[in-house]
Amino acid sequence: MKASILLALVCTAVLAAGARAETPREPDALVRKVQEYAQKATDMAKTALSMVQDSEVAQQARRWLSDNADLAKQRLAWLKEQLVELWKKTPAA
Repeated sequence: MKASILLALVCTAVLAAGARAETPREPDALVRKVQEYAQKATDMAKTALSMVQDSEVAQQARRWLSDNADLAKQRLAWLKEQLVELWKKTPAA
């Protein structure tokens, strides 16, 4: 999803730069403007992503996932023990 937003911003930048170019004989100016827009879009995306990663909600979510991953491992180990016991109790055919 993040890549699609960045791609949309780059496409918009290309269209905007093309509309702003005075003559078709100025490809260098067009390329330079596209590069500037792409750099700005990249910087904005990086800033937004780092803000989300550093947010309190993200930190809480990571803690919750970590805590629940341990709980899931414990329950899986318990289930495995129960299955082993059941296997031992099942008579051989």
